Amino acid sequence: MRASARRAFADSRVRNGAFTLLFAVYAYANAVGYRRTYATAASRIAFAHAFGDNAAVRLFYGVPHDLLTVGGYCAWRVGGIATVIASVWGVLAAVRALRAEEEAGRTELVLAEPVGRLSVYAGALAAIAAGAAGLFLGLFAGLVGGRLDAGGAAFLALAVVSPVPVFAGVGALASQVAPTRRLALELGIAVVAVAFLLRVVADTASGLGALRWLTPLGWAELLRPFAGPRPIVLLLPALVGSALVAGAGAIATRRDVGNGLLPDNANRRARLQLLGSPMQLDLRSERGTLTAWGVGVASYALVVGLLSTSLTTGALSANLRRALEKLTGSASLTPAAALGLYFSFFVVAISAFTCSQVAAARREEADGRLETLFAQPVARRRWLAGRIALGAAGVAGLALLAAVFAWAGAASKHAGVSLPHLLEAGANCIPAALLFLGLGALAYAALPRAGTGIAYGVLSVAYLWQVLADLVGAPRVLRDVTPFRHVALVPAQPFRPAAAALMLAVAVLAVGCALRVFERRDLAV
Repeated sequence: MRASARRAFADSRVRNGAFTLLFAVYAYANAVGYRRTYATAASRIAFAHAFGDNAAVRLFYGVPHDLLTVGGYCAWRVGGIATVIASVWGVLAAVRALRAEEEAGRTELVLAEPVGRLSVYAGALAAIAAGAAGLFLGLFAGLVGGRLDAGGAAFLALAVVSPVPVFAGVGALASQVAPTRRLALELGIAVVAVAFLLRVVADTASGLGALRWLTPLGWAELLRPFAGPRPIVLLLPALVGSALVAGAGAIATRRDVGNGLLPDNANRRARLQLLGSPMQLDLRSERGTLTAWGVGVASYALVVGLLSTSLTTGALSANLRRALEKLTGSASLTPAAALGLYFSFFVVAISAFTCSQVAAARREEADGRLETLFAQPVARRRWLAGRIALGAAGVAGLALLAAVFAWAGAASKHAGVSLPHLLEAGANCIPAALLFLGLGALAYAALPRAGTGIAYGVLSVAYLWQVLADLVGAPRVLRDVTPFRHVALVPAQPFRPAAAALMLAVAVLAVGCALRVFERRDLAV
C-alpha cells in the first residue's frame, strides 16, 4: 500500500502544489487586505452594514457571521470561495488516482503483481489524504502569515477542507460507476454543481436556510469559524465521506478492472452522426461537456438577473455606495451597474471553459486517437484549427446564453436593462476568453504534457493578480499586466474596443504560432 500511495502522491505533486500555493496566497492576501482597507471600527461597521444582508454578495461568498474582525471576514471571504475549490479538488484527485489509472492501463499492470485491489484503493486514498493535508497547511500558513490567531486559523482551514472527504468519496464512487475518466469527472463535477446550487438557494432565498444541512458546502458554513465555532458539525462530512469511500471500495474490489457499472459506449449500437469531418467528430465528443457548461452558465445567469436589483435596494452606506458607483463608472448604483459587476465573473468562467477545451485536445492526443486520425488524409493544422474553432464557437454560445438568461431574470424583476445592452455585456466576455484560448492552444502545441496545466495556471494567476494587485499596493504598470484589468464592466461602462482589439490580435498571433508549432512537433502520448 505504501508504494501505491507514494506513486499516486508523486503523480499529483504538481497539481497539489499549485492548489496549496493558491490557497496560501489567497488566505494571506485577504487577511492583510482587510486589515489595511478597513483599519478602523467605523469602516468595518459600514462594511458590515453594506454587505452583511445583501443577497447579491451572498451569492458568491455565503452568509457572513462576523464582518467586524479579520478572522470573521476571512471565514466569509476565504471560506466562501475556497470550499468550492476544495470540493472540485476532491473530485479531481479521486478520479485521477482511480479511474484515470485504470483507463491508462497502469492499474492492471500493478494488480498483475502480488498486490491486492484493496491495497491499491487504500494507497490512492492515502495519497488524496496527503494532498488534502497540504491544502490545510497552505491555508493555515496563509492565515497565520496574515496575523490571525493560530487556533482560529487552524479551525478555518479545517472548515475549508471539510468538504474534501465527501467529494473525494463522490469522485471515488463515480470512478466505479463510470466506464471512462471523462464521464467520472462529469458526474463528480455535476454533484459539486448541485451542492453549490443548494448553498446558493439557502443563502439567498428567504426561509430556505435549512437547505444548508443538505450540502457539504452548507456544512462548512455551519461550522462558523471565528464566530461561535461548531466543531460538532464536522461529524457530518466525516460520516458521509466515510460511507461514500467505503461504498466505492466495496465496488472496486468486486468489479472487472477497466470497466464501470455503467455500460461502455463501445457496446452500444453504432451511431454515425457527426462523423463527416474531424471538427464534427470533436463536436460529437464534446456534446456532453458543452451541454453541461451551457446549463451551468444559463442557470447562474438567471440567478444573477434575478438579483440585479438587490444592490439598488440594499442598505448600503454612503461611502460604500460611492465606491461601488466609482468602480462601475455609474452615476448611481443601478441594476445595470450590478449586472456589470456580475458579468465580470462570467468573463473568468468562460475563459475557464477555453482551458477545458485545451485539456480535451490533450486527452485526444494522450489516448492515441490522433495517431489513427492523422494516418488518414487529415492535416495536423486542419485538426487543431477545427479544435480551436470549436472552442471559439463554444465561447460565443456561452456568452449568448449568459446574456439572454441574465436578461430574462432581470426582466422578471423589472430591472429596466434591455436585451441589446446585455448582449453587449455577453459579447464583452469574448475577447478575453479568446485570448486565453489562443494562449492555451500555444501552450498545448509547444508543451503538450504541460499545456493544460499552463493554460489553467495562466488564467488563475491573471485572475488572482487582478484581485490581489490593489490589496498589496502594486504599481499601476504591474496591475495592468492582467487582461482582466482591461475588460469594461458592461453594461455599466462602455465597451473598450481598443483593449478588445489588442486581446484579439494577441489571440490570433498565438493561434498562428500554435498551428505552426503543432504541425512540426512529434505526438506525445
